[in-house]
Amino acid sequence: MSILDDEQRNKMIIKTVFGNVIGAILLLAFMPSAHTNEAMEGYQSQAAWKEIQTFLPEKFHLTTTFQPEEKWWDWRGHKVHIDHFSNQSASALVILLHGVGTNGRQLSMIAGGPLFRHGFDVMALDLPGYGMTQVNPDETLTYDAWVELVSDFISAQREMHERPIFLYGLSAGGMLAYHAAALNGQVEGIIGMTFLDQRNSMVRRKTARNTFISVAGSPLLWLADNPLTGGVKMPLKWVSKMNKLVNNDEALDVFLDDKTSAGNWVSTRFLHSYLTYQPAIEPEDFRICPILLTQPAEDHWTPITLSEPFLEKLPENGWSSVMLENAGHYPLEMPGLQQLEDSMVAFINHQLATGSNR
Repeated sequence: MSILDDEQRNKMIIKTVFGNVIGAILLLAFMPSAHTNEAMEGYQSQAAWKEIQTFLPEKFHLTTTFQPEEKWWDWRGHKVHIDHFSNQSASALVILLHGVGTNGRQLSMIAGGPLFRHGFDVMALDLPGYGMTQVNPDETLTYDAWVELVSDFISAQREMHERPIFLYGLSAGGMLAYHAAALNGQVEGIIGMTFLDQRNSMVRRKTARNTFISVAGSPLLWLADNPLTGGVKMPLKWVSKMNKLVNNDEALDVFLDDKTSAGNWVSTRFLHSYLTYQPAIEPEDFRICPILLTQPAEDHWTPITLSEPFLEKLPENGWSSVMLENAGHYPLEMPGLQQLEDSMVAFINHQLATGSNR
């Protein structure tokens, strides 16, 4: 490549970065209004999840006689929504964590219901900015706050009921589960559908939709720290491969239209904190609990190669994996969904039988 080609490429990168920035600032004035009224009513008022479940096998459907109880938990002025499949006599509690393109109700369908049927107590959280959680307008939303929220929730549950706690995270929720466990230290096992360390330039490049996120480390830092632009929001589909969330075009349209999940907007401050978060314990030193990767085999957004840089740093025998056949990033397909259920149950029961690694 010639010097001229390099210069042209750099100019294109700059145009892409600042074109997106300018567009974000302009669109801020027309940003979709918060779903406050919908959040006050919970998921019974929302059509999106009901449409999404029509793409799932019938055994994963929620019905009028089989669905989670909806609760809210106060944390730093946020009213955090919880889908709760309650079993107070269960041998373990499983906490479900969504990523940046899903919400708690979508996890209740593919993981919450199945785990509850196997006798576990299951809670799916809506992290601030997603789902039915009512956001404290005076709180700055950052990824760090997400990690602290999950850690505090784990501690709150332990105070109420001393029993083993397991974390399951989908997409970015996998790494969130790791970060929360590293901060809290009171977790018996982590199950994740991808573990993406966004500090890794290869991971960041492969998960980004365009040049903006993959090369915009310094500009994004400037935007995040600038009081005028730190709160500027942009659609996540601009900066990530949200178009690869599911392998069904009709279902994808429903996700992308849902402002509580894949259609969400996030601030530059949140994005920067997500891309640069430093865990309380680096993977080389993590010995709190075992980790299971449940990798969708047909994940066209985050294939297993993007989780390997993180997993390979873990202590030997500290993790295991299972491939979910025919399954997309958010799995709608069999036999992957059944394999997800079976592998989660086997992992949890094995840990309950043998004891944690702590």
